[in-house]
Amino acid sequence: MSKHTLSVLVENKPGVLARITALFSRRGFNIDSLAVGVTEHPDISRITIVVNVIEALPLEQVTKQLNKLVNVLKIVELEPGSAVQRELVLVKVRADNETRSQIVEIVQLFRAKTVDVSPEAVTIEATGSSDKLTAMLKMLEPYGIKELVQSGTIAIGRGARSITDRSLRALDRSA
Repeated sequence: MSKHTLSVLVENKPGVLARITALFSRRGFNIDSLAVGVTEHPDISRITIVVNVIEALPLEQVTKQLNKLVNVLKIVELEPGSAVQRELVLVKVRADNETRSQIVEIVQLFRAKTVDVSPEAVTIEATGSSDKLTAMLKMLEPYGIKELVQSGTIAIGRGARSITDRSLRALDRSA
């Protein structure tokens, strides 16, 4: 199995996400991570999809079919070495007067932030690679994780080039 990160630029219209995820589902792909948000252009959204691919199911076929969808402007596969990839996690950990300082040390070690403190718990915000967040959670586990929420991966290519440059011009021409 191999992990692939796709950055898909789409017109910011209702139903686009449903059509894209349905295409993956019909082809037997399980989406590991999905993040959607508007770009620097209000008419364009970026969908970041992380999918594990079994060799028997070629990803190329899905990307060709995605390109045929009306609202899809551009698809780029982001290679790990040529992209910055991050996830966000919010985790609520049991904490009392005895353990709070140990938890804060772990938070500092991972360059995370304490965003809420109560007499019984500490809420932590951390961003980084999946490996970094997994390592932090393993260290916090002995204290008791009360609640956890994690975003999907977001990614952007390294360097000065932007995948939205040509896509915006194409969108302007079609309007």
